[in-house]
Amino acid sequence: MSTTEKIVAGLRTVRERHPLVHNITNYVVMNCTANTLLALGASPVMAHAVEEVEEMAALSGAVVLNIGTLSTPWIEAMFRAGHAARAKGIPVILDPVGAGTTTLRTETARRLIREVRPTVIRGNASEILALRDSDIQTRDADSRHTVGQAHETARRIALDTGAVVAVTGPEDHVTDGTRTAYIRAGHPLLTRITGSGSMVAATIAALCAVEPDPFTATVAGLLIFGVAGEMAAADTPRPGTFMARLIDALDEIDDRDLRRAARGLRVEECREPA
Repeated sequence: MSTTEKIVAGLRTVRERHPLVHNITNYVVMNCTANTLLALGASPVMAHAVEEVEEMAALSGAVVLNIGTLSTPWIEAMFRAGHAARAKGIPVILDPVGAGTTTLRTETARRLIREVRPTVIRGNASEILALRDSDIQTRDADSRHTVGQAHETARRIALDTGAVVAVTGPEDHVTDGTRTAYIRAGHPLLTRITGSGSMVAATIAALCAVEPDPFTATVAGLLIFGVAGEMAAADTPRPGTFMARLIDALDEIDDRDLRRAARGLRVEECREPA
């Protein structure tokens, strides 16, 4: 089956199975993340109490760890949920929001990578660079670097950890160290709403819950969300109505939309070692 048809099949399966996606995410984006998952056809749960996260993670199809609003109890909850999920072979998606901004965020993200070994890591260029380079400075969730600048770092992280690494921006790059996908989808309005990166991570998680290859699932999640952004922007020029329209588009997107967008998808084998 081609990559395009795997993407189409992945979205269909999400809508048929309604996988449970456990989110330990920042409280700024909980509502829009839950609505994203519902619109896709998945079932969201937001649970961060240390007393229940291991049990919840074990029941889930995928787990999202988002470090956007950290506190000591939430950090403990992330490690507990991450270990519980990985022990059962459940995919873990790490969103290192603001890595490189503060020591707490950067070191927490690095520890999660070392100890939990997430299945997928999704970040903007600056966040991905900060995971390996202590000199990288970011400004919360804003990227000061280009996707191209982070490409080789993403590949090295993938090779070192076994994770699929997605660097998101005007063109998204996804790599597992041996394959790289280049995805051009989305719209500038996605940068003018709160939580678009977190919504992407949740979309990837929904696909990881039903697609056994995390590389394909990550490519699928990015393409689906990007196409939904384009569909939403076609109907409105303003960020407020764009957010509402984006949720509608995630519900509306169909096989034909994905096949049309996938014509610009490029997947390459990495020929030389990093």
